[in-house]
Amino acid sequence: MQPFFLGKACATLSFLDLGLSFFDISGVSKTAAPVEVPARYYLRAAEVLLRMGVNVPQLLAAARIRIERLDRPDASLPFEQVEILVNEAFRLTGRSDFGIEVGRTLKLGSHSMVGYGMLSSPHADYALRLAARYFKLIMPAFRMRYRASAERAEVSFSPTQPMSHLCLQFHLEALVFATHCELRELLGGRAPPCEIYLSYAEPAHAARYSELDGARCHFGWDVMPGIRMVFSGDFTAYPLAMADPSALRLAEERCKELVRKAVAGGKISDWVAMMLREAGGSMPTQAELAQTLNLSPRTLDRYLQREGESFRALAKRVRHEKACALIEAGELSLTQIAYELGYSDAANFTRAFRREAGRSPSAHRESS
Repeated sequence: MQPFFLGKACATLSFLDLGLSFFDISGVSKTAAPVEVPARYYLRAAEVLLRMGVNVPQLLAAARIRIERLDRPDASLPFEQVEILVNEAFRLTGRSDFGIEVGRTLKLGSHSMVGYGMLSSPHADYALRLAARYFKLIMPAFRMRYRASAERAEVSFSPTQPMSHLCLQFHLEALVFATHCELRELLGGRAPPCEIYLSYAEPAHAARYSELDGARCHFGWDVMPGIRMVFSGDFTAYPLAMADPSALRLAEERCKELVRKAVAGGKISDWVAMMLREAGGSMPTQAELAQTLNLSPRTLDRYLQREGESFRALAKRVRHEKACALIEAGELSLTQIAYELGYSDAANFTRAFRREAGRSPSAHRESS
């Protein structure tokens, strides 16, 4: 799987972000159909699990996945089946680094026509722009951004599909390791040094991140769920050995055709709730989430209204759920919880919590 933080100072960056999320190319919301993702990546996951000694047929049966379906080149899976598969895989293996193991197995050829187009590109910059343009064909549950200047390049991923915390971390870790490995493949064996910013906390297997040669990892960095990889240098200065204009043209035409046929689904309100729930520290604003979907805040609110929701109501509900969980955990003081949730002080947090719960945070802690 292929591949955001350059700061406000880099206003002159060229920016390509044509990944699609809840919308097809006509911009029409598709809230009825469930999101389906390419099965080929989960076939790789099944191969990894087999090597770990897992009874894969039994696991696939639990996820309601037929093995013959995985073998078809164009096979796809409903994301609800992916959720079951990933969560069961963690339970059966006890391996918190399962996403890393899967990510390391992926090559550019794993991505079908998009990977073929990347390999045929004139240089690494073009390959990454192509990946961003057609990332929907690689993994519809995530969105890719690519930004570049003459001094720096940045790739990032964020989820466009609601998913459990475990499933989210599995995919983000697979994306980090796959991206790094595939850049090395593009560049003849060596990726340039980079800074990697990860939204999740440092995992128990953090030592494995030393396998990312030349990379420095920063855990718990972002408010919104996702990852960013910032590279020094100009990727247009990295010509590709397999550059082929004719093959690239054919690959791009095929990708355009596939994108026209692709339809993303899922409820936007579920995705917004997931992004708010998974955020570390203060929660993302409506404008920030709208930008992630390439929408205006007003348009995002209109889609939410169609589903009987509003951003304000979702944010209020999720913040209260997070407050209850933190209070019940008993690990942080009320002041620490207030700052964790973005309140200016404990008094404001206490008033807000009392309005929602009908009692103070202290009373809630005593009764939990």
